[in-house]
Amino acid sequence: MAMDMPVRLMPAAVSVKGPDLLRDPLLNKGTAFTESERDEFLLHGLLPPHVGTLEGQIDRRLKAFRAEQTPFEKYVFLRGLQDANETLLYALLGAHLEEMLPIVYTPTVGAACERYSDHWAKPRGLFMSWPHRHRIEQILSDPRLDATQVIVVSDGERILGLGDQGAGGMGIPIGKLSLYTACAGLHPATTLPILLDVGTDNEARLADPLYIGWRQKRIRGQDYDDFVEAFVSAVMRRWPNVLLQWEDFARHNANRLLARYRDRLCTFNDDIQGTAAVAAGTLLSAIQATGGSIVDQRIVIFGAGTAGIGIANLLLRMMVSAGLSEADARRRFFAVDRPGLLLDDMPDLIDFQRPFAQTRASVAGWQLAAPASGRSEGRVELIDVMNNARPTTLIGVSGQPGAFSESVIRAMARGTPRPVVFPLSNPTTSSEATPSDLHAWTDGRAIVGTGSPFPPMMRNGKLFKTDQTNNSYVFPGVGLGVLAVGARRVTDPMFEAAARALAAVSPAIRDSSAPLLPPVTELRAVAREVARAVARTARDAGLCEELTDAQIDARIEANMWRPMYRPYIYVPPSTSSR
Repeated sequence: MAMDMPVRLMPAAVSVKGPDLLRDPLLNKGTAFTESERDEFLLHGLLPPHVGTLEGQIDRRLKAFRAEQTPFEKYVFLRGLQDANETLLYALLGAHLEEMLPIVYTPTVGAACERYSDHWAKPRGLFMSWPHRHRIEQILSDPRLDATQVIVVSDGERILGLGDQGAGGMGIPIGKLSLYTACAGLHPATTLPILLDVGTDNEARLADPLYIGWRQKRIRGQDYDDFVEAFVSAVMRRWPNVLLQWEDFARHNANRLLARYRDRLCTFNDDIQGTAAVAAGTLLSAIQATGGSIVDQRIVIFGAGTAGIGIANLLLRMMVSAGLSEADARRRFFAVDRPGLLLDDMPDLIDFQRPFAQTRASVAGWQLAAPASGRSEGRVELIDVMNNARPTTLIGVSGQPGAFSESVIRAMARGTPRPVVFPLSNPTTSSEATPSDLHAWTDGRAIVGTGSPFPPMMRNGKLFKTDQTNNSYVFPGVGLGVLAVGARRVTDPMFEAAARALAAVSPAIRDSSAPLLPPVTELRAVAREVARAVARTARDAGLCEELTDAQIDARIEANMWRPMYRPYIYVPPSTSSR
């Protein structure tokens, strides 16, 4: 993977002075303003006399960060730095990404969403509230938003495994876009977090006197759809070439909104498609390490919601690409949700679940565990799937902590020599199992990937880090590739290409005992490889102009901003352009 190259810093034209310059997080340099810049921009007296460097500021902020006592306090500290000096924030993140990734995103972002109203201090992003629905065009028209290229939007209804957080869900778009910049180099001025505030059904939020959102029950039905339509239409008029990413919408909205808009603008749902790509890429890495094939896998999806079925759809595509018929491939998936194993005669299946429901006849000969109290006749539990289907892979996206019990995992381990187990639910408190338990219950044979970070554990006398199968390995590179070549749409083949690109950089290719995924310190390099694969897929599908591989690589590099201070020259507002 290519290394970042030195960049010549050209002067930037700036048209504000004094306190206004220091208040702009995209322009502020703090103590790193030079003496000549302090002269020109009237900063003497507003800053201490010390002239610092970015490196010195990183050391100072790192010391302050580490002095904070709890992950939540560290999160609030970094959010404050983001609102003061974005160049410094991203330089700090880049230098200490492994330490800070769990703070700016999972698992700490979950607590930040729950307590968003407690720590909200300065505006960031846009709140599109139902009472102001007639003002959407006006809100989006602000000239300071002209540079927007990527929007991450949520309605806050299904935040990680924590449920409805209402306006507090804004923490997710802010966090995702922070990773777009930290991992893929998108300039922060081009990113815009948006929260569609249509109310909340969370009684604790509604009763909280500090809650910052619209204090009403959620708008639903046609009113909700009309509101989303007004928002998307306004976005398309304002930024015809924008990339719109959907985040943490509830299952009854996520799939249908993606289906409604995916052919109208450049858009994707990270919970459905990004989660699928990182899970598939990690599974491909595991298969490479064990010498198997994708067509040999028997896969259990525990949690057949938008994320789970998204994973199943992508893996199905890969099985078909590898030579299986679609019918044969579907028989290798076992989707388990609230009613147990999904079967084709169940009356309450959601449309997107039906293709992955097993036939009742296919399980007619299964030996089922002794009925538990209250268990309905014919219900097939997870333990039954383990005992009868003998799966090779178990993927959890249920948000049910501890769902992968000892009996379930030991039953799986009896049926396959190297069980692949991915408890992917976030945050950490929602994980279906812990890596240490999974290794203990399989006598160290399990190949494990988790959605949130877990501490290293001992394996064969050495500390071993569990792979964090996190979407940050995929979505930043997808966005970078799409924007670099100006792709008109985001397609499923792009996510298949992203998954294969992720598998191609697996350390386990060279050493089967190595982790499946590169360390998070290499996320920027991973994003570059994913972007290349996505951009070339877009080109080959005719979704952008005809470009050579070299031209694609050059565009990707040109779009990867590096957090460094540029010299400033003052240009009066009437003649400047930012």
